[in-house]
Amino acid sequence: MRIPSIPGFDQQAFEKYFKNTGWLLIARVGSMIVKFLINSVLLSRYLSTEQFGVLNYPMAIVTFTMAIAALGLDGFITRELLTHPERKNALLGTAFWLRLAAGILTLPLVYGVYTLLSLAKPLETPFSYVLIVACTSVVQSVNIIDSFFQSKVQGKSIMLVQVSGNIASAVIKLLFIVLQLPLIWFVYSLVLDTALLAVGYIILYRQNGERISNWTYDKRITGYLLRHSWPLAFSAILVTVYMKIDQVMIPMYENASQLGIYNTAASLSENWYFIPVAIVTSIFPAIMHARKTEIERYYKRLQNLYDLMVVLSLGIAIVMSLGSNLIYHLLYKPAYWPGAPVLAVHVWAGVFVFLGSASGQYLIAEGYFKLSMLRTGVGAIINIILNLFFIPRYGIIGAAYATLIAYAAATFFILFIPKTRGQGVMMLKSLFLISLFQKIVKR
Repeated sequence: MRIPSIPGFDQQAFEKYFKNTGWLLIARVGSMIVKFLINSVLLSRYLSTEQFGVLNYPMAIVTFTMAIAALGLDGFITRELLTHPERKNALLGTAFWLRLAAGILTLPLVYGVYTLLSLAKPLETPFSYVLIVACTSVVQSVNIIDSFFQSKVQGKSIMLVQVSGNIASAVIKLLFIVLQLPLIWFVYSLVLDTALLAVGYIILYRQNGERISNWTYDKRITGYLLRHSWPLAFSAILVTVYMKIDQVMIPMYENASQLGIYNTAASLSENWYFIPVAIVTSIFPAIMHARKTEIERYYKRLQNLYDLMVVLSLGIAIVMSLGSNLIYHLLYKPAYWPGAPVLAVHVWAGVFVFLGSASGQYLIAEGYFKLSMLRTGVGAIINIILNLFFIPRYGIIGAAYATLIAYAAATFFILFIPKTRGQGVMMLKSLFLISLFQKIVKR
C-alpha cells in the first residue's frame, strides 16, 4: 500500500518514518473504532441517558487520579531502558512498586474529590461506583511493561495486546447487553478493561522470555526516578484537567442525563484526535532532521504541517457540524438528540487540538518544556473558570463553548511569549488559510 504524499515532505523519508510507527497507529485506530462503537453507540442505545451519564462519571473523576498514580514514569522508564538496558529488572520493578503504591494511595484522594464535588450538588452517581472504577489506578501499575516494548520498538507487540484487549472487552460488553444485565455490571467492566490489558502485557512479556518474578525494587533509584519524572506527571495531570474538567463539572449543576448526552457529543468530537498524533508521530522525525541540516527548510516544514492540520481539522469540523443532526438521528435514540447542537460546537475545538499537537512538538524540539506545561495550565484554568460561569447559565452547550475557548486560548498562548511568537503567527497564517492561499497563488 502506498502512503499518500504530503506537500513539503520527502515521500521516501516520510514512508520510512511512517512504517516505523505504523503498528502503533493501527493500534490507535483500532482502539478508537472499538471504543466508539461499543462505549458510545451500542451502550447509549441500551442505557437511558441518566444511566449513561452515571456510568461515564466515575471515569471522568478517576482519570485525574490515574494520571497521578502513573507518576509520569512510563515515558521516563522507556528512556532509561534505552540508555541502561542492563538495569531492566531494577527499573521495571521499582517503577511497578512505585505505581502500585501510588495507585493505592489515590483511593482516599478519590473520596476527597467526590466529597468536594458533592458540596455543590448531591451527585447521582453513587460513590461505590466511583471507588470500583478507581481500582483501575492500581491495576494499571502492570502497564509499565509497555515501556519495555516501547524501548525495544516493538510496535507490533503493543498493537496485538491493545487490539486483543479491545476485542475481548467488546465481546464482554456485548454479552452484558444481550443478557440485559444491570448498570453495575458495566461499571465493573471499566475495571475489567484495564485488567485485560494488564494480563495481555504479562503474557506477552513472558512470551519474550522475560519474567516479572525477576523484577527487583531498588530504593537507591527511587529518588532518581521520582525526581526526574515529576514534571511528566505534573504535565499529565494538567492535560487531564484541561481535557476532562467539563465532564467532571457538569453534574455539579446538571443532572446525570445531561452528562450522558454531553458524553456522546464529546466522544464523537474527540475520536478524531488520534489523527494529529498519528501524523505528528510519523513526520516529525523528518522535521527534526531538517532542523539539524537546514533551518529554512525546518520552518517551511513546520508551516506545511500547520497547514495540513488546519485543512484536516476544518474539513472534519465543517462536515460534523453541518451533519450533527443527521449523525444523531442515525446513531442514537431520540433521548440523545439534544446532543446534536453540542456536537456542532464541540467539534470546532478539534481545530485547536490539531494545531496544538503540531506546535507542542515544536516546543519539545526547542526544549521549551516549562512553556509547554504553562500553556496547558493556562488552558486548564480558563476551562474551569468558563465552566463555572457557562454551565449554570447555558447547560451542556455552555460546557462545549468553554472547551472551545479554552483550547483556542491554550493553543495560541505562545503568541504572548516573545521567543515563540513567530510560531503563533505561523499558526494564524494557517488558520486563516493565508499560507495555503499563498501556495496556490505561487503555483
